[in-house]
Amino acid sequence: MLRAESLTKIYSGRAEDVIVFRDLDLEVARGEMVAITGESGAGKSTLLHLLGGLDKPTSGSVKIGEFDIAKNAELDLACFRNRRIGFVFQFHHLLPEFSAAENVMMPLLIGGAAKRDAARRANVLLDRVGLAGRADHRPGELSGGEQQRVALARALAASPALLLADEPTGNLDQRTGDEVHALIRQLQREEQLTAVIVTHNEKLAGLCDRALRLESGTLRAGA
Repeated sequence: MLRAESLTKIYSGRAEDVIVFRDLDLEVARGEMVAITGESGAGKSTLLHLLGGLDKPTSGSVKIGEFDIAKNAELDLACFRNRRIGFVFQFHHLLPEFSAAENVMMPLLIGGAAKRDAARRANVLLDRVGLAGRADHRPGELSGGEQQRVALARALAASPALLLADEPTGNLDQRTGDEVHALIRQLQREEQLTAVIVTHNEKLAGLCDRALRLESGTLRAGA
């Protein structure tokens, strides 16, 4: 489902280049949930951005199914991301002026869905993440855990094939984080998603099918 081959990312600086990783390989099977752990600054978020087409590698390739991220024009890539990839970040990035339901609807409306259909899908997802009664609330009226549940529902709105999450519970207390961990795993199984989760949380990594550690530019087995 997801394959990165000889992935290299180098940032050019004034004094010297910064090599994040070089010739990194990763394969994730369809329906598999993989955790990527590692120290801060190891390049985990950079790797996730490359896998999702939010950034481009210095060299190497990323393929999601048969779609080669590096070989497609930006407009085609943007359309592919909208339809096939769901993103969840540490900071939920909800639009404060819109309700929870409207935030979940947004990817569908951008993709050309009818407003009625988008609203129906949003309400179904909010019910599945336990927020059926909060659909009309704006983000400022929701707790941190509720906001992240909305972000998760938004990530699933277009029924993506791939879920990419970057420290999805990093801003939550332990109890709320545990609840969101369990919810992510539950929805990943129900939706038969392929998922890559960047996390410092050993408990979340333990829920995954496989854990990899990014260290010194190399992915190694084990959290």
